[in-house]
Amino acid sequence: MTSPSFQLPIRVFYEDTDAGGIVYYANYLKFFERARTEWLRALGIAQSDFLKHSLGFVVRRVEMDNIAPARLDDLITVHSEITRLKKASVMFSQSITHENGKVLCRVEVTVACVDFSKNKPCPIPAFILGALQSVS
Repeated sequence: MTSPSFQLPIRVFYEDTDAGGIVYYANYLKFFERARTEWLRALGIAQSDFLKHSLGFVVRRVEMDNIAPARLDDLITVHSEITRLKKASVMFSQSITHENGKVLCRVEVTVACVDFSKNKPCPIPAFILGALQSVS
């Protein structure tokens, strides 16, 4: 059985920080995106293959709670799990923790499957839905 959650370690680089030396809030969204993408890759789903069929996941909704700052050179981990899986969308619950275990940021992200040729939501293809169901 595949794990129902996914973890992605990330080192904070200078480019991730603001003038105060802490991670700029918008960069947390990039970290969350990377984790979702890497989880799909670990499930055998390359987004580049998805795009060949004019399909993709787009972020529909984000709710973010910034709790504490990450700083330059910190080792952080992005934790991801699927909290709701529907025919055409997926809701992820994600958090970022410092290497000392402290939660720094939490987010709820809903992504929708979109047919780019029609610019409309569409059902998640069966092979992707099956992979997501195996971890939800």
